[in-house]
Amino acid sequence: MRAIDGFGRPINYLRVSVTDRCNLRCIYCMPAAGVQQREMSEILTFEEIETVVRTAAELSISKIRLTGGEPLVRLGIVDLVAMLAQVPGIDDLSMTTNGTLLADKAEALAIAGLNRVNVSLDTLKPDRFHYITRRGKLDDVLQGIEAAKIAGLKPVKINMVVVRGVNEDEVVDFARLTVDEGWHVRYIEMMPIGGDLTWSGDDHVPVHEIQTWITEAIGPLQPAAMKRGNGPARYYHIAGSEKGTIGFISPVTEHFCDQCNRLRLTADGRLRPCLLSDVELDLRSILRSNASMESIRESLKESIRLKPRQHCLEEHIAPHGRAMSEIGG
Repeated sequence: MRAIDGFGRPINYLRVSVTDRCNLRCIYCMPAAGVQQREMSEILTFEEIETVVRTAAELSISKIRLTGGEPLVRLGIVDLVAMLAQVPGIDDLSMTTNGTLLADKAEALAIAGLNRVNVSLDTLKPDRFHYITRRGKLDDVLQGIEAAKIAGLKPVKINMVVVRGVNEDEVVDFARLTVDEGWHVRYIEMMPIGGDLTWSGDDHVPVHEIQTWITEAIGPLQPAAMKRGNGPARYYHIAGSEKGTIGFISPVTEHFCDQCNRLRLTADGRLRPCLLSDVELDLRSILRSNASMESIRESLKESIRLKPRQHCLEEHIAPHGRAMSEIGG
C-alpha cells in the first residue's frame, strides 16, 4: 500500500526522535537552560518504536532517520538500530547526530545496520564551537566524522546552519573542504523553532547569499551527480572538483513543501505531519492501550491526511509548542 497525502505527495520517510535529551545547547536549537525533560516513562520504548516503524513499512514508508535531541545519548541506541535494520521494507536507515559521541560508536552502529550519518557542525573554530553549542569540544566532532568514514557510514554529510553575525564568515571555509577533503557539506537556513536567538531578518541568511559568497570566492557551482537524498537538498560541486558536494536547504526563502515526503515521530510518541506546524497526533496512548496494529496504521494514515500544503512562515506564523530539540528537525 503506497502512502499518498491529500496533495498527491508520496510519503515514504519517517524521522524518529529517540530522545528529548541532548549533551549540547546550540543557540538556535535549545534555550541555554535546556527544555523540561520528560520522564523516561513518557518516552517510547525501543519495542514501541519498532512497532511504529514496522507498521509504517506496511504503508511503503521505507526510509527511517533517527534523531533526538541527540540520539547517541540514548542508552542502547545500537540495539535499536539493530532492531530497525531487520524490519522488512526499510531500505535506508540513517541518523542525524552532533557527532560528539560518534567516534566510540560509529563502528558498532555500522555493524548493527546503520547506513549513514549526517553530522551537525556549524564552525571549525574551537572557541566559536563552544559559543554556539555552549558545551562540548570541536575535536570530538572531527574525530567522530573520521570514525564514521572509516566505519563505512557514507556519505557522511555535514549540516551547517548559517546564522548572520555568528558563523557566516566560515561559509567559504566549509566549501573549500569539499574540494580539499571531499566533504559533503549542506548549508541550512535557520528556522524559527526554539533556541535563544531572536527570529529576525538580521539573523537569517538566505541560500542565495551563501551561493554568491561561494562562487565569488572559489568558483562556479555545477549540479552534482550525487544521488539525491531523502530530503530537500539540492546538490552541487565546485567546477573542476567532484570529490565532495555542496548542498543547500532553504526552508524559508525557497520552501520545498511541494516535495515533502515525511512524517515525524517525537520521542514522547506524537506523530507530527509537518515540522513547521504544531499539529500532532497522540500515538503513544494508542500503543499503550493494547490497540490493534490496524489502529496504529490508521493513526499513521490520519497523520498523512493532516499534512498541510505548505508551512506558513511567509505569514509570520511559526510553531511554538516545542523547541527544535524536542521535534528532531
